[in-house]
Amino acid sequence: MEYEEFSRKVKQAFEDSKCRYGAVKLCRVLNGAGTPCSIKRVQRHMAEQGLRSVVVKKYNHHADHGSIPDDKVNILKRDFGTETINQKWCTDITYIHVQKEGWTYLASVMDLCSRKIIGYAYGTSMTAELAVKAVENACLNVRDTKGIILHSDPGSQYTSQAFEDCLARKEILHSFSRKGNPYRMGFIFWYFIS
Repeated sequence: MEYEEFSRKVKQAFEDSKCRYGAVKLCRVLNGAGTPCSIKRVQRHMAEQGLRSVVVKKYNHHADHGSIPDDKVNILKRDFGTETINQKWCTDITYIHVQKEGWTYLASVMDLCSRKIIGYAYGTSMTAELAVKAVENACLNVRDTKGIILHSDPGSQYTSQAFEDCLARKEILHSFSRKGNPYRMGFIFWYFIS
């Protein structure tokens, strides 16, 4: 009877954690709630009930930190000020882990005046096409894109021929941040949405 009761408590604590906790955390929760137990005992009961915690693998990003290549210029130079919309945009790709697909990617374009995301594209591959689609979507409601400054990091998606061709067709000026710089795109996005 006590065995079944303990199994029920393990399962309840596991479900309360939204199936995220492993044996170590469940052991802490149960001990904290007045049910004395060991990690091995919790592991045994989890195994018998087929309970496995959801493990989110960390994304291993191997960036090549360095300066901007000679042909890539930083036009923006940390001057985020604008007088009106569609003068300065910035773009970046965010990594999003979802349970079934694993890592997915959201490419976004933000207007630095309105601080709004004006174009985005979502997919399971971090490609130049994803970055291009986000810019194309940002341009859908803009009559004249000539002279808009688009700031990005010098990642392979943004230095690709497909991306450069897209900007050239729309006469958008491309500005680059330095890799490994705290003022790179993730920081700019955080700065403007906070």
